[in-house]
Amino acid sequence: MSKAPDFWWKPGLTPAAVVLAPFAWLYGSISGRRMLSRPKARSTLPVICIGNFVVGGTGKTPFAIELAHRLEEEGHKPGFLLRGYGGREKGPLLVDPDVHGAADVGDEALMLAQFGPTVVSANRPSGADLAEKQPIDVLLMDDGFQNPALAKDLSLALVDCAAGFGNGLCVPAGPLRAPVRTQILKADCLVLVGDGKAADGAVHLASRRALPILHAHARPQPNEDLEGRKLFAFAGIGRPQKFFASLEGLGYDVRRTRAFADHHPYSEAEVRALLTEAEEDGLHLVTTSKDMTRLVTSNGELFHWIASSTSVLDIRMEIDDEDRLMGLIREKLRLRKFSG
Repeated sequence: MSKAPDFWWKPGLTPAAVVLAPFAWLYGSISGRRMLSRPKARSTLPVICIGNFVVGGTGKTPFAIELAHRLEEEGHKPGFLLRGYGGREKGPLLVDPDVHGAADVGDEALMLAQFGPTVVSANRPSGADLAEKQPIDVLLMDDGFQNPALAKDLSLALVDCAAGFGNGLCVPAGPLRAPVRTQILKADCLVLVGDGKAADGAVHLASRRALPILHAHARPQPNEDLEGRKLFAFAGIGRPQKFFASLEGLGYDVRRTRAFADHHPYSEAEVRALLTEAEEDGLHLVTTSKDMTRLVTSNGELFHWIASSTSVLDIRMEIDDEDRLMGLIREKLRLRKFSG
């Protein structure tokens, strides 16, 4: 996946956005119509979708993990379904961390598999069929908000309060996966992640539809291994700058940064360059959990070397309105049980 262009996140119409606007209109029209089409299948499991409006990360995977913890506390057996972006397997496939690597099923699938049965499938209905055969009673779908193939019992739309909808245009002129006014029609609940005013437009649209609006925060978890060290931070996620800012916000001494595209598959040359640069300048490498997942499951001595000499800054999603969210889920589960 190529790195998202910076102009996507700048307010107003930049020259590049203007040039690409006709293609964005075409893309948005097609994706919007697809979103509004009727689902092709319905799972016997309740399906909770955790999605967002734009290309790039808003914390969907950490949110799914945190929600799974809460569901387990209430006696449920949650599992996960996702496309497995960045992996070669099309599925449906039950992820086995002892067998599969990030190149097979993607980094997010391997992270989720640590917390419950995880199925990757490009075809969501087929993936749901496989999930139904696992010890699962609630299916959490990481992403897939724009995919109409599988019926959803509850769709949670996450919005980053610092980034919002960027310039408000669809791909390739902006970060939106479909027009906002179309996407909001398929959302059952808006989840504002972090702080800032960039999500005000989303709040306005959600309020007009009387959607529940919840709040969550991605909290970096302090790592003692980073104290007192000069850091070289690198990341291949949706918004690498957010990761770098998190390190600095914790007071760590970040001397150098290197940004890669989301789900970036590191080459041996890139790993060698990171290791060499860090060693020559006396810097300690630090990265994200997603990046480390890709590194530790790659073959080759260089990958093992960088994985063993790099620290990780973990992120935990705190759902501020957790009790209210669980109330919404309980109601959906009750209605699902009553209807079928």
